[in-house]
Amino acid sequence: MNILGIVSAGLVAGTLSSASAQESRSSSMLLPLPTPAVDAVAPALGAFTRDTLLNEVWNRPDLSRRDRSVVTVAALIARGQTGEMPFYVERALDEGVTPVELSGIVTHLAFYSGFPNAAGAAEATKAVFDRRGITADQLPGFDIDLLPQDGAAEAAREKTVEETVGPVSRGVVEYTNLLFDRVWQRPDLAPRDRSLITVTALIVSGQTGQVGFHLGKAMDNGLTKAEASEVLTHLAFYGGWPNVFSAVPVVREVFETKGN
Repeated sequence: MNILGIVSAGLVAGTLSSASAQESRSSSMLLPLPTPAVDAVAPALGAFTRDTLLNEVWNRPDLSRRDRSVVTVAALIARGQTGEMPFYVERALDEGVTPVELSGIVTHLAFYSGFPNAAGAAEATKAVFDRRGITADQLPGFDIDLLPQDGAAEAAREKTVEETVGPVSRGVVEYTNLLFDRVWQRPDLAPRDRSLITVTALIVSGQTGQVGFHLGKAMDNGLTKAEASEVLTHLAFYGGWPNVFSAVPVVREVFETKGN
């Protein structure tokens, strides 16, 4: 074989090897839970994952499997835990969450969990979108018609932010206004779901200071007390018991304020 043939053969072999490795990585990303590694290292965790979490918790009443998918994806993004994202994005799509909504969740949580966390989630989600033939031209871009704002509520929010944050950081005031004017009003998520993922991100990040405001907003947008209660149960498994217990007093105050 001449030199050109040897080089060509090497390139083909390298391409095939690279494609095989990429296919292997893609397949491993879409493995069902628990993964073989979990069963091999922590068999008890594998059993808890199958029997308690996926078969029991996910089927509890008061929160639909569709809403559980929204909450779970939001929790993983907020905590920067992208390893299981493909599994839960697949499940979310199967449970009725749309690609547009998933795109909206990633965008929204960039502002509540950091842009790098959202970018990592986008990388993990792309494997599922590619698998299902979901492309960027099917998703909303930057320039879209925004939902109308509640003028009185927005004026009150702006006044509070100006008084409390303005003396410390003008930049935070300006970009907080952008957040509520340009992100919260995007139509790719219903107001209820936007509030729901915000509450989720705050709880699993241990940021209880703003949970009261956003949970109240979520309930104003249609989240029921029973659903909010079940969100806490669900998040104990995805964000940890300490974070949920820290949120309980704040949630109780909101429940008492909102009544039944």
